[in-house]
Amino acid sequence: MSKRVLIASIMHETNTFSRQATDLEAFRRRYDHRAEAIPAAFRNTRSEMGAFLDAARTRGWELVHPVAAAATPSGMVSAGAWAELSALVLAALARPFDGILLALHGAMVTETADDAEGDLLARIRDKVGAQVPIGVTLDLHANVTARMAEHANVITAYRSYPHVDMYERGAQAADLLARMMEGEIRPRSVVARRPTLDGLDHGRTTSPGPMRDVLARAALCEKEPGIHVVSVHAGFGWADIREAGPSISVSGERPAAELVAVAESLMDEVWRRRAETTVKLLPIADAMAQAKALDPTGKPLVLADFTDNPGGGGYGDATNLLRGMIEAGLENAAFAPISDPAAVQQCQATGEGATLSLALGGKIDASFGAPLTLSGTVRRLGSGDFVCDGPMWKGLKMSMGPTAVLRVGGIDVVIASNRFQITDLQQFLSLGIDPRRKSVVALKSAQHFRAAYEPIARAVLVVDSGALTTPDYRRFAYRKLRRPIWPLDDLGP
Repeated sequence: MSKRVLIASIMHETNTFSRQATDLEAFRRRYDHRAEAIPAAFRNTRSEMGAFLDAARTRGWELVHPVAAAATPSGMVSAGAWAELSALVLAALARPFDGILLALHGAMVTETADDAEGDLLARIRDKVGAQVPIGVTLDLHANVTARMAEHANVITAYRSYPHVDMYERGAQAADLLARMMEGEIRPRSVVARRPTLDGLDHGRTTSPGPMRDVLARAALCEKEPGIHVVSVHAGFGWADIREAGPSISVSGERPAAELVAVAESLMDEVWRRRAETTVKLLPIADAMAQAKALDPTGKPLVLADFTDNPGGGGYGDATNLLRGMIEAGLENAAFAPISDPAAVQQCQATGEGATLSLALGGKIDASFGAPLTLSGTVRRLGSGDFVCDGPMWKGLKMSMGPTAVLRVGGIDVVIASNRFQITDLQQFLSLGIDPRRKSVVALKSAQHFRAAYEPIARAVLVVDSGALTTPDYRRFAYRKLRRPIWPLDDLGP
């Protein structure tokens, strides 16, 4: 007999220190698919929802898919947006289901819920009862709470940063759900943490370090009888909630105390190595000196604007790095993107090929870089639409919104209406810029860019532009976070 399965996704990584609230329009700017629009949007994509759809087709499941929505990381999700999106999932539960698969982020904070995912899972569990299995996929940077673990039978998080294994994690969750619905297994989930807000090298897996080492140990634990999933969560520190920070979740059929012991053993290593990092942030002046010293031919030098990363809630309009590039007189360079819808409108009004002067960026918080008064030539106007064809989100349609390319000296500056970190070559190629042919390529991104850009780069420099997504958490005023906690408090070795 065919199994009835509900699949859904509501994803947001909430930077509670951001001034930008996240309303329904913020979800629509990224994507907000409902009901029958979902299969067309996600089929043949390297996403969790793509994996869920494939699993259903292979196994003959009857699917219900009420919503799949995501917004670029920003401030708290509005009460209205959360009420509407979560209600779509809950309303679908009026009919009975054999199983539930949810693709969530794990670090969503709303005006009404510090632990949005835990809140949603509790309400789902209240509706379906204890016997219906629930499988959840999470981002590697989830702040996994006790409430989330209590109500999810299986928690499986990404194991790569950049996140290039979304499909695999979705497939894993679907496989385990199939086994649960057949009565073969009946796992529960537990979570362990320490008094640390930071750790695991922020989850980086592109070089040897604590994240890769703990993941290797987790994989060995999964080979033990009665343990199905061990997930390593780097956490998201720009969230002022009680349970923020790194954690280990274990899903299995052993007694809860044994599952907790596995999680605690791995957390011992997370705690011991909490200060280890593999990335050094350079001041802008040092990055410019290296850029000017390099031979301008050959592969591009990639500059990553770590602290104005829209993928962590940065505003995407900080100007300090772009100012440094202009003052350094860099040639054959590209920069993407500065988020400034008003500047895009000015470029549209002027038209392609025309020259104009405008004030660019720095409009949300000028302390992260005041607006730049620039003169340049409008090289290209576009919709900002593109289809990801790199390792991350392959096949998904995305949009930077109405977009302009402004040539300022020797730099092609991409100005976007939507906030968006750079993850894919198509964000340049769709606008007629080939980043592979540039001498210098500057990106608003902290780590995800590496999947597509490290293979084309001669070198990568990670730059501290002094903006919101600084790794120095001591700059923020936490009110709800549990204390004492490292690195905000001195907890000894």
